[in-house]
Amino acid sequence: MKSSWIALTLVAAMASCTSAPSGPYAPMTEVARSTSRAEKLNREGADLIVSDPVEAEAVLREALTADLYFGPAHNNLGVVFLNTGKLYEAANEFEWARKLMPGHPDPRVNLGICLDRAGRTSDAIESFDAALQVSPGYLPAIQGAALAVTRSGRDDERLPNWLQTIAFAETSPLWQSWARRRMQ
Repeated sequence: MKSSWIALTLVAAMASCTSAPSGPYAPMTEVARSTSRAEKLNREGADLIVSDPVEAEAVLREALTADLYFGPAHNNLGVVFLNTGKLYEAANEFEWARKLMPGHPDPRVNLGICLDRAGRTSDAIESFDAALQVSPGYLPAIQGAALAVTRSGRDDERLPNWLQTIAFAETSPLWQSWARRRMQ
């Protein structure tokens, strides 16, 4: 009886050693990841960003619990934080998304917006440049870079081209008007 109790204790101890920590930032094995669930939750969270940011954050955190390495959920969670003024948290999520989505410009643009709002104009412009390296001619990156450069009063030889691109792009009339006024 005593030997079976010891064996049972050892089995219980071994089982507790192999259980992985849970939570959105716990390391995951490929088997534990549920990318399809994360993708579904990410879409739900993205739909709530403007109307219910608190619920959007909860849903996006759940998406990251399903798959920590799902870059779009990090990007969208960063947007939630950016919209609520949590710039440090937003920048952290955009960095995650940038690393997980190496060929996509959006995390770099969003990081640029975040850095610009934090008053780190040089870093913001670098982030917009990184987005343009990933996707040359990407209009949101051009808009962000042009806005950061003009607000800072810096000289940048690329600004006239950026303004021309914005002025004649299929974008909002507000952006077109803004660029045309700066070109004069």
